[in-house]
Amino acid sequence: MNLTAFLFVVCSALIDIAANMMVAKSDGFRKPAWGVAAIVLVWIAFAMLGQAVKTLDLATAYAMWGAIGVIGTALCGRVLFGNRLRPIGWVGIALVTAAVVVLSSH
Repeated sequence: MNLTAFLFVVCSALIDIAANMMVAKSDGFRKPAWGVAAIVLVWIAFAMLGQAVKTLDLATAYAMWGAIGVIGTALCGRVLFGNRLRPIGWVGIALVTAAVVVLSSH
């Protein structure tokens, strides 16, 4: 796997996680500054993901991006907002992560 492409995916996913936290802070877009910032960050995240798919398969890049995003959003939601997943939610995240590892190891 191309290291640069991998770093684009990771950075893109981290930016997307930040955007997700801003969506939560926007309170359903009742606080427009947070909502607009989230939209800008999602645009940046997809632009970076677009750079990654120049050398990575789209399915692999998007699966990695999604898994990082799901894990990061769940963890940040817990830390920042006190959101709690039930154990079955964590099992689902583990299964998605395992699938991404298998997909990426081809």
